[in-house]
Amino acid sequence: MQPDNAVARDDSRTDTLIMVLVLGAAWGFSEVVFSEAIRGWGVPYRAGILTGIGMGLMGMALGFGRKVLPLIGIALVAMGAKQLVVPVLQCSVLCKANSCAAVFLQSAALGGAAALAGRYLHGSRPARLAVPFAAALAAAGAFHFIGMRLSPCPYLLSFSHPGGLLGFLGAEGLPWAAFSALLFPAGYRLGETLKDKIPALRKTRPAAYYLAAAGCMAGCYAAIVTVIIRGGA
Repeated sequence: MQPDNAVARDDSRTDTLIMVLVLGAAWGFSEVVFSEAIRGWGVPYRAGILTGIGMGLMGMALGFGRKVLPLIGIALVAMGAKQLVVPVLQCSVLCKANSCAAVFLQSAALGGAAALAGRYLHGSRPARLAVPFAAALAAAGAFHFIGMRLSPCPYLLSFSHPGGLLGFLGAEGLPWAAFSALLFPAGYRLGETLKDKIPALRKTRPAAYYLAAAGCMAGCYAAIVTVIIRGGA
């Protein structure tokens, strides 16, 4: 018979794994389905909005478990969702290389900033504004260099000149940072709200717990594949 603390660790790992899978699928949904909707509606600052949503979802993870490592897992799941375009449309992985790089850089930057902030992130509201703002700005700066070499597009190449980094940070970095500072605290607060309710649901209604998680992921992936087939991603 397992000791109670061993059972608690296993349950915590289960909650973390499911959180990573669900939030990663939701981020992938945002990057594919919602991205296409924003483009169709002609809403400005599409990249900034999508970055803010990603930061908000990672904020949920930090509010829920207060651990940095799951952020990378969430990003990897989201990147996998974006790369469904490869088997569905039989295209190259480079088709989504830059957008996948942006997702990974955002998670790595937020994880690093959250680790540096430590307990201040969890105890200070100003820190929950400053950390995502700084992380998004750092991710944008890194993306300027990496994207330029990984799979440069005409838009990125327009910033390939002396002073191009500052221009890119003004055009893209600041919107990324602004939407991140707006949506991260909301996600963090929701994660804090759910951190006791989710484990309680797993204990009292395990079938509902697993079905809800599976249904959320299935819905996200079905929508992603549908948009890809229709040529929107």
